[in-house]
Amino acid sequence: MKNNFKKILITIGILVIVNVAGHFVFKRFDLTADNRYTLSETSLKIVAEVKEPLYIDVFLEGNFPGEFKKLQTETQQLLEEFKAENSNIIFQFVNPLENEDDKEKTIQSFLERGLTPVNVTVNDKGQQTQEVVFPWAVTTCGNRSVKVPLLKNMMGASTAEKVVSSVQHLEYAFVNAINVVAKTKQKKVAVIQGNGELHDILIADFVKSVKDNYYIGPFTLDSVAKSPAESLKYLKKYDLAIIAKPTEAFSDEEKQVLDQFLIHGGKAIWLVDQVNMEMDSLYNEGGTNLAFPRDLNLNDMFFKYGIRIKPDLIFDLQNTPIALATGDQGSSTQYTQYPWFYAPMIYPTSKNPIVSNLDGIKFQFASPIEPLKNDIQKTVLLQSSQYSRLVGTPAEVSLKIVSERPEQKDFAGRGNYPVAVLLEGQFHSVYENRVLPFQDGTFKNTGKASKMIVISDGDVIKNQLDKNFQPLELGYDKWTNNLYANKEFMMNCVNYLLDDNGLINIRSKEVDLPILDKEKVYANYTQSQVITVAVPIAILLVFGIVFTFLRKRKYSK
Repeated sequence: MKNNFKKILITIGILVIVNVAGHFVFKRFDLTADNRYTLSETSLKIVAEVKEPLYIDVFLEGNFPGEFKKLQTETQQLLEEFKAENSNIIFQFVNPLENEDDKEKTIQSFLERGLTPVNVTVNDKGQQTQEVVFPWAVTTCGNRSVKVPLLKNMMGASTAEKVVSSVQHLEYAFVNAINVVAKTKQKKVAVIQGNGELHDILIADFVKSVKDNYYIGPFTLDSVAKSPAESLKYLKKYDLAIIAKPTEAFSDEEKQVLDQFLIHGGKAIWLVDQVNMEMDSLYNEGGTNLAFPRDLNLNDMFFKYGIRIKPDLIFDLQNTPIALATGDQGSSTQYTQYPWFYAPMIYPTSKNPIVSNLDGIKFQFASPIEPLKNDIQKTVLLQSSQYSRLVGTPAEVSLKIVSERPEQKDFAGRGNYPVAVLLEGQFHSVYENRVLPFQDGTFKNTGKASKMIVISDGDVIKNQLDKNFQPLELGYDKWTNNLYANKEFMMNCVNYLLDDNGLINIRSKEVDLPILDKEKVYANYTQSQVITVAVPIAILLVFGIVFTFLRKRKYSK
């Protein structure tokens, strides 16, 4: 009896010591093959810097299919990791439609906040019901809030495929949101104007998204003609310059300003149309127009930096559709979608974090980019499909090509033309060993290491307008009701160029989620229930009987 009492005391003592030690020493073990629950060093650093309560409201709660349950579980486990690292992070799961009486009012309020719901079908042994799901979270710290999309849009993908891609994106999405609301803005972005760039309202959604992370404002080059040195001085106060679809040639003075901004460490995103061609110009009686090269006086700059944009158009079998009116005019008019070969659908193949795990991106009248040999490191971010060819300009472009059905064999040995290239390194000035357009005491032939991204289509950043001339979401095509990944791509470009703490690299994380095959489950529904429910209970029952029998046998003697 004394020995048993001694053993009990020792066991209790060990448990107390373990619990006390666990209060001071914290350790979690990730036994998954893909280290799914191991936060990156960047995430740990950002989470540790949260010094005041940060609230995360997750609206993924309610009755929905297994795929969304999986997304809910993965989200909860990730947030638990955050909370375990920093108790200032507080999260809760909320069912916004718990009150059936206010359902319509709640949905409307969420829509006004940009939290678009998803209609899903819940299938329970053949009985189908429609449910509304809000795959969103809102992160709040102080007076700053930011939306977090939990379900990525992927055209043509099943819900299970979307969930897998979304889970891979969760850590980046939440850590980026935490970084936005918990830290003050520091970097500045300049939207260059003065050379016929896109109007403000046509890049409004992009500007709105950038404002969450950075200061952003217009910077006109008109002042360069009068005081170029002063204009350069002010531009150097910015960290990134965005040149969105210029249509007028740059003067040598303007080029020197942009060149020296880059040489002194500034970053740049160029969205350049090398061919003069617009969709609106085709909506005439003949449905045709002439595409011809556009001279922006930038060829020598790009050549010096290590690329060349050819004045050709990419004709791609992997494309995005356009909607054209068919039938008689009036109430009987119908719109039919046709493949538009001059609008490539670009699916990223590069493993660079800028494009990793991205869905298709819509281009329009894109031109090929040719990388040249120099000391600058070049990474092809996006390229056309293997079933694409070039159309030299000048050339007539006609809507009649929608009726053509080109053969894949006609594209043999062609294709894979770069349309977005990342350049990194120590750039040489285009005015190296040349007479300067204006005298500048700070001029350098080479300077700090820098980065730039060149995209051979200005429409990648352009949002459409609704019937009230208000900007729609970047990447959304109101004519075909498709949502492309243009917005995510452009934001990734900005974040990569301005990201000092490596946050963008989290996007490369690969997660391998096991997804149940619904058809097999339904075909073996009873068997599945027996294996997952009945068998474990039976094993416990047998264990209990055997344990009781052995115990009685031992102490009955």
